[in-house]
Amino acid sequence: MIKNILVIRNDRFGEFLLNIPAMRALKEAYTHAKLSLAVNQAVCELAGIVECVDKVLVWDEVKGGLRKYRFDLCVVLNPTREAHWSVFWAGIPVRVGYDRKWGFLLTHKIKDAKDIGDKHEVDYNLQLVGLLGAKTLDKTLKIKVDDSFFKEFAGQRIVAIHPFTSDPVKQWPLQRFKELAQRINKELGLKVIMVGSSQDILEAGDGILSVINKTSLVELAALLKRCLLLISGDSGPVHLAASVGIPIIALFRNDLPGKTAKRWGPWGGGHEVIEKSNLGDISVEEVFSRVKEKLI
Repeated sequence: MIKNILVIRNDRFGEFLLNIPAMRALKEAYTHAKLSLAVNQAVCELAGIVECVDKVLVWDEVKGGLRKYRFDLCVVLNPTREAHWSVFWAGIPVRVGYDRKWGFLLTHKIKDAKDIGDKHEVDYNLQLVGLLGAKTLDKTLKIKVDDSFFKEFAGQRIVAIHPFTSDPVKQWPLQRFKELAQRINKELGLKVIMVGSSQDILEAGDGILSVINKTSLVELAALLKRCLLLISGDSGPVHLAASVGIPIIALFRNDLPGKTAKRWGPWGGGHEVIEKSNLGDISVEEVFSRVKEKLI
């Protein structure tokens, strides 16, 4: 009988969020089991507000001592040799994952074909836990958000802009994000808040509030929940916004196999993707027009 489940997803927070439906499917399949989640330290607080998770572990702190937890089943959602060896060495009887990076150490595995990008990351993750017969009708990314944060913004009409990406090839020019923010503020009369974390400096001018590098992931989730809309490139906050149920306008390249919006775009309904092979071909006017269509 499965009583103690470990799920490993120890990479960035955006990728992590897209595993919530798969984790929910496991919890529904093994209703009496405890589900522990091993993540990076930076994602730990955010992981703690996923409803189906019973315990959050920091991967780097537990990877060498998993045996003491007596897990019955482990799902490795992002394959690494370290993870596969650790769960094998811990003697976990059922070990599920992708057949790569020492996949021979797993008991249940499928081919990792994500680089093809023919379906969304959420569907890939559900396919993996489907090896165990786990499935769910609730495929949302919803998380628990503390409504006590940012009460000062209650009732205000706010648009959030996340102007950064972790990969330069997916970056819409920062100057265009700045121009877009100014037009939304001046022409539509909406408050604009710049969000995210970056070493880049972006001074957007009067009427634009910046909380860049000033919020935790949990605080950012609470702030996004108070917004009408998020505008962003291909980045983690896109998935955080989807997790709190607000619409998104996302800017993507469509010429990078396995990295297009088909796999990484905003999950759920009510979102829009502007997708071109050259992000420089996306004008401020085009994005501004989409914003007006959404909000007016």
